[in-house]
Amino acid sequence: MFDAGVSRRRLLATGAALAAGFVTAGCATAKGNSADKVLIPPVGPAAPASTAVTSAAPQAIAAPAVDPAAVAAKFAGRQPQGWGMDLDGIRTGFDPSGKQFAITFDACGGPNNNDIDENLIAFLQAQQIPATLFLNKRWIDANNNRAGQLAANPLFEIGNHGTKHCPLSVTGKAAYDIDGTGSAQEAVDEVWGNHQRIITLTGKAPRFFRTGTAHYDDVAVAIVQALGETPVGFSVNADYGATASAATVQQNMAAAQSGGISLAHMHRPKSGTGPGMLNALPALRSAGFEFVHLP
Repeated sequence: MFDAGVSRRRLLATGAALAAGFVTAGCATAKGNSADKVLIPPVGPAAPASTAVTSAAPQAIAAPAVDPAAVAAKFAGRQPQGWGMDLDGIRTGFDPSGKQFAITFDACGGPNNNDIDENLIAFLQAQQIPATLFLNKRWIDANNNRAGQLAANPLFEIGNHGTKHCPLSVTGKAAYDIDGTGSAQEAVDEVWGNHQRIITLTGKAPRFFRTGTAHYDDVAVAIVQALGETPVGFSVNADYGATASAATVQQNMAAAQSGGISLAHMHRPKSGTGPGMLNALPALRSAGFEFVHLP
């Protein structure tokens, strides 16, 4: 079995050393390292048009009806016992079939966070690299047409990145100076508001949720599950909240292990994320990795 917790903790420790003790997972408030927009480099031939997008997931089935009010009532008043990015119930890896790896990108939304790295998206399409795109409701609202185009592309699965991009808590616990949701009801609203928005966008419910900043408490993890979604974390923190240089992104991705999940950001086109990924992903493919959707 893939030991997601052990792998992720080892990679986080490496990332922490690289970042001199401060590594962010969620969208940073600072502008971060800038880089000129780059064109797609010649990384070898694109995947053949006949190459199928591999997904470890079975065909989706209709989810049972969920009553968000009942979920909020069920968890009202419960006190959390854990807080962080690597709690039980948070998916930080998967059991691969071969040398497989899942790429994910967050679009955090809100002031200065509603852009899109079109060069990165074009690269994923040209190289036929599937990815899960965790879109915040504010980002979808600001980019409704583009979000619809992304959702219609079978390369991309749309995940839920929350309504207001808050850490998911029932006590208001903060991460990176961003206040978390303050009750079970607020946690439900943070998940469910964008859950419904994504249904409007795609015609189907999202399977996966990643909270703003990637921090949860254990009660919030249970709330996400009760609402019919799987809480997702990561094993590779690729871009430190879109603040890492291209070289650091490439170095972090080089630590990828089979069954892992990367976290990076798609809404900062002037950051090092795109250039770093444009170098890192072909190198991983050359090393024998197959990119898959989250199972």
